[in-house]
Amino acid sequence: MKERGAQLRAWLFILPALVLLAAYLVYPTIQTFRMSLFGGAGFNPTRFVGLRNYLQLLTHDSLFLKITRWPPSGALVNNILWLILFSGGTLVFGLLIAVIANGTRLERIVKSAVFLPMVISATAAAVIARFLFSPDASVGLLNAILKGLFPGFTPVAWLGTSEVVNFALIATGVWIWTGLSMTVLSAAYKSIDTQILEAARVDGASPWMTFWRISLPILAQPISFVAITMIINSLKMIDLVLVMTVGGPAGTSRVIGFSFYWEVFNNNLVGYGSAVAILMLIPLAPLMVVQVRRIRRQESGK
Repeated sequence: MKERGAQLRAWLFILPALVLLAAYLVYPTIQTFRMSLFGGAGFNPTRFVGLRNYLQLLTHDSLFLKITRWPPSGALVNNILWLILFSGGTLVFGLLIAVIANGTRLERIVKSAVFLPMVISATAAAVIARFLFSPDASVGLLNAILKGLFPGFTPVAWLGTSEVVNFALIATGVWIWTGLSMTVLSAAYKSIDTQILEAARVDGASPWMTFWRISLPILAQPISFVAITMIINSLKMIDLVLVMTVGGPAGTSRVIGFSFYWEVFNNNLVGYGSAVAILMLIPLAPLMVVQVRRIRRQESGK
């Protein structure tokens, strides 16, 4: 009886969290999938189309995926580019700054400057970035700097040219999110036992060998945490694309998150947009599960 009473009390404590989880996660996910099976305009589509929205997205919507011409293009391909360059860029730059700035006199100043974009909203950061990467080749701070350094440089419409617009957006994302990566990795790097590093130096190991063979393996857990976090961020990126390019030029900078927003709130195609959301959820769900399990293992000390 005591054991049963303890279990009942445990369930009573868990019940509010389960209710909130069901109301704000499980039910909306089920409803989103249900709406993805319907077509038509408005938030209550009634024309059942089955999996036709998914088929349309993957085979006939060139703004979402276009594989008839090389290289492939579309929101899905752009998200793969974000996943590789954004996640890798924030991780590499965050780790470099955390290691190089560690113990220097300018450490606080450097880290404060790198973390500053995290303090302001992504919308404000995107507006600032538009002054750097302008859609007009005749203006823009980056064009002015490059023109001053290289007189023969031809100005580029960074946000108005399909070949470079995604790289400008990703560079902005790296600029904003490197601060988070640096903070996590800096804390982990400072927690390394200095006696281990000193012993390696006494044994004749170079700074690079000490970092590569000792520090990097010790940092494996926080590095994987940062990597998964940045991959999740890259998959649900909306704000930078919306503010800086509105998906342009000609839809070449669209990503999955932006496509969902645009189809639902601009084109009023809730069923079609819900299909985009489900396709975005497919890679996100296992990543979030892995992240939660990793956090639990770290809390338990295993």
